[in-house]
Amino acid sequence: MKKNVIIIGAAGRDFHNFNTYFRGNKDYNVVAFTAEQIPGIDDRLYPKELAGEDLYPKGIRIYPESKLPELIKKFNVDECVFAYSDKPYSYVMGISAIVNAAGANFV
Repeated sequence: MKKNVIIIGAAGRDFHNFNTYFRGNKDYNVVAFTAEQIPGIDDRLYPKELAGEDLYPKGIRIYPESKLPELIKKFNVDECVFAYSDKPYSYVMGISAIVNAAGANFV
């Protein structure tokens, strides 16, 4: 069964992770990216031309990270993949607690 995924982070490691593992992977449906570090990137689209037009014909929306619990419920998310490389342990574990409390697995 296909898993719904949110990739946490936008415009760096997250896009790399998407392109090297999730794009074209029929076991996953990436429903959203979240953004926190780069001002103004939220509410944009990761373009369909880069996302893979077959699985993501409209691209993938980037949302503010503050909407993570709401997005998990809205999209019936199974897994949230943390894709920052420069966050301290306390930040990572804080996000994992938010993800788990909303009902998704933290990866």
